[in-house]
Amino acid sequence: MPIQNVCILGGGGFVGQHLAALLTARGIQLRVPARRREAVKQLNVLPTVETVEADIHDPASLNRLFDGMDAVINLVGLLHESASGQHDSPQARRGSFQHAHVELPRKVVQACKAAGVPRLLHMSALGAAANSRSAYQRSKAAGEALVLQAAGELAVTVFRPSVIFGPGDSFLSLFADLLKLAPVLPLAGGNARFQPVFVGDVARAFADALDQPETHAQAYNLCGPKVYSLAELVRLTASSLDMCRVIVPLGVSPSYVFAMLMELKPGQKIMTRDNHYAMLTDNVCPDGFPPLFGKATALESVIGYLKEADPRRGYTAYRAHAGR
Repeated sequence: MPIQNVCILGGGGFVGQHLAALLTARGIQLRVPARRREAVKQLNVLPTVETVEADIHDPASLNRLFDGMDAVINLVGLLHESASGQHDSPQARRGSFQHAHVELPRKVVQACKAAGVPRLLHMSALGAAANSRSAYQRSKAAGEALVLQAAGELAVTVFRPSVIFGPGDSFLSLFADLLKLAPVLPLAGGNARFQPVFVGDVARAFADALDQPETHAQAYNLCGPKVYSLAELVRLTASSLDMCRVIVPLGVSPSYVFAMLMELKPGQKIMTRDNHYAMLTDNVCPDGFPPLFGKATALESVIGYLKEADPRRGYTAYRAHAGR
């Protein structure tokens, strides 16, 4: 039976918005919970989306959210752990990798079973490994293991994307903002290697997998067609913005010191020591993008989105998803 009703956890985020637009274009009814509906108000323009205020970390709320759903998609993730996330109080733990990447997937699996939801798609991360020095990668590995362990009772699929770029990202767009500040940019982890993947391709993989039985109990790495060092990506970003900038890659030790200093900076985190540990291992997948989900988009063919500074820049991707 084709899947028609889907609950997306993390639907208001970067990937979630693109995926919601694509699934709406395919006529699928969506339920997107958020702690505050105001946080996902941009989805209200999509005709098949129902936004709901709910605490997704509460098992009873999850049971209600999943009632009547054919599938659940879990996109929830933290890139940076809050300083308070290291403490033991329930409120503090909301900012922790353990809370978001391990405890939530466990609750999602249990709620899917309780509500009779047969299909679960889960967002992990390329590089997720139980023995990683990065707490982010260790927690992602633990979360995906919990999901895959449920394969005997649920039709589960796990996706492990490399860094994701596209309209609304916090990756290349962050470097675009940094490049505007000074003619010289010291770059921590500049020699780290990535195989970035376009957000539209990630969304398509999730959407296509929903009704494909061959994806059940499988985990897929999602990468773009080309490997870059971080320094090359930042230089490409500068070039796309017609900027002449000097990029200075830092070695391992200076990068660690830089990351430690950036942790002390209030507001949005540019880098943390945990990011530094993650970048010590190449974030690439030799097999590239799975042919089952089509062809990966070249970064150079879409990087022009960085020049579209107004709030409507995301409409380009939405039109593409809708075939308009």
